[in-house]
Amino acid sequence: MSILFRALPSVDKVLDALTESGEFSHIPRSIVREHVNGFLDVCREEIRAGVITEQEQLALGIILPRMKAYIRAQSRPHFRRVLNGTGVVVHTNLGRSLLAESAVEAVTEACAYYSNLEFDLATGERGSRYSHVEELLCKVCGAEAGLVVNNNAAAVLIVLDTLCKDKEVPVSRGQLVEIGGSFRIPEVMEKSGATLREVGATNRTHLRDYEQAITEETGALLRVHTSNYRIVGFHKEVTLEEMVALGKKHDLPVIEDLGSGSFTDFSTLRIGEEPTVQQVVGAGADVVTFSGDKVLGGPQAGIIVGKKKYIDMIKRNPMNRALRIDKMTLAALEATLRLYREPELARIEIPTLSMMFAEQSQLKQRARRLANRIKKACGEQISVKVVDGNSRVGGGSFPERDLPTALVAITPSAVSETMLKKALLDSNPPLVGRIEQQAFCLDPRTLTDKEFTLVIDALQQALQVVSR
Repeated sequence: MSILFRALPSVDKVLDALTESGEFSHIPRSIVREHVNGFLDVCREEIRAGVITEQEQLALGIILPRMKAYIRAQSRPHFRRVLNGTGVVVHTNLGRSLLAESAVEAVTEACAYYSNLEFDLATGERGSRYSHVEELLCKVCGAEAGLVVNNNAAAVLIVLDTLCKDKEVPVSRGQLVEIGGSFRIPEVMEKSGATLREVGATNRTHLRDYEQAITEETGALLRVHTSNYRIVGFHKEVTLEEMVALGKKHDLPVIEDLGSGSFTDFSTLRIGEEPTVQQVVGAGADVVTFSGDKVLGGPQAGIIVGKKKYIDMIKRNPMNRALRIDKMTLAALEATLRLYREPELARIEIPTLSMMFAEQSQLKQRARRLANRIKKACGEQISVKVVDGNSRVGGGSFPERDLPTALVAITPSAVSETMLKKALLDSNPPLVGRIEQQAFCLDPRTLTDKEFTLVIDALQQALQVVSR
């Protein structure tokens, strides 16, 4: 064993060979050196385990191809592209909504060049970054004014901090939602300085419950839309119209936290009724907050719209600077909002909407095309068939509501579907799918036709690994 250890090529000798090949010239030499040491440690482990038993196996010409593959794998960015074959459109763990092409182009331009981020081109003086999207927001949803912060939790936080600090805010017990990552409405309220006043019961809250909770200490009335879960059965909540009337009676602003807000009517999909931002603004809510990166299909953002007098107060809050959006978010949001000026165009151009409105007949055709290409590329290593299945909207929207789809069901011949699924996570790029009916399944709803070639490459990479 000691002879084998001494037979390992020196780090400098390996580095010289790699430099001569020129393949890793774009990577700093110090990082390449780290990876070379890492690979040589792998070789030492293989010597100890009896995998490497001959000196010839350690010749530089023999180990160099494996070493290059190791360095390529270790040099990949940690944050990188993933192929989403899960059928979950707004996949929280895979980056949520994809941007429209025009939004991607806007972000690229914002990054590559100087811009009028906070510069008024009409006067040559300092301007406001929010002016780029406020008018668009108001035109799309009918509000008097608007503001954008970095996510909806931040939007709720700054609204409550501005309007309700050191005051009570009645909220129905059935609306005390947990957002995600264990962030809860009561905790956000506590951080804002507002005091939660729970009213009603978990399943039923009446207008009188709010009425009885209102005192001189009340700062606003808050409704939280339960977009990430549903209560069914013996259930009642106060309508927004009733809440607005109560707010006017007591001169209190009504705040509506929509969570996953939308400008689109999804009723034709038969996945349940969800209020649009336009409807909530039209019903008289004073302040409305919602996310930009869920079913809206834009970048991560917390959007606040409503009555001008309240929005102006929120803009003046010093917290606004800490929560403001950057130029890339601003560029992507403006481009997305422009598409919403023509709703039909938005349904075509915004990936989240086009995926959600994709018809099952089209998905079946695409699934068959993908299945045929996979069969041709992978041969006897797998069996492939197209089966009916369901997609999900995701992102806390339309909980427990399915979108009918067609799945490409893949069953490997030599290994389990679980082993294939795990191996695909190490492909380049990684391919994520789901296991159903004892098969690894891919949903074409969340894969573009351009990605089919990458899917096949990933499967071939994974099958090569698991078949060793």
